[in-house]
Amino acid sequence: MEHNELTFGQEEFIVSKTDLKGKITYCNDLFIKISGYPEVELIDQPHNILRHSDMPAVVFKLLWERLRAGNEIFAYVKNKTKHGNFYWVFAHVTPSFDTNHKIINYHSVRRKPKDSALAIIKPFYVSLLQKEKTGGIKASEEALMELLESKGVSYDEFILSL
Repeated sequence: MEHNELTFGQEEFIVSKTDLKGKITYCNDLFIKISGYPEVELIDQPHNILRHSDMPAVVFKLLWERLRAGNEIFAYVKNKTKHGNFYWVFAHVTPSFDTNHKIINYHSVRRKPKDSALAIIKPFYVSLLQKEKTGGIKASEEALMELLESKGVSYDEFILSL
């Protein structure tokens, strides 16, 4: 069955907050609309309810490592909707801190990605996924590091240059 790609406006933002375990505690109207889930079916659910099978696990491994270390991360993510459609986002995920600088939750703002960036990310994610299928997450992590080394850039420099 063919599923449709959904999109949203360049000036629109998908916003959500999660607890430390990744369970959704807040989502804005655009998140609700594009995901196809009513708010009641999103709150207290793991954010990975939206995880698309085309996404390499190494992206989420890196995301969680960076967030738990108290750092922000930018990432291109393909999400699935309740009804099997999909949409791409350029996500900026940040930890939120209390007054003692302890992480209390995570905040994510997603924008519409540029087509030029997706032209690079889509085939790269396909190759990472292939590596994962044959050699596990370690193989895709090695492929990611090889790409960054070959370009002489950090992960952030690579992602933000697209």
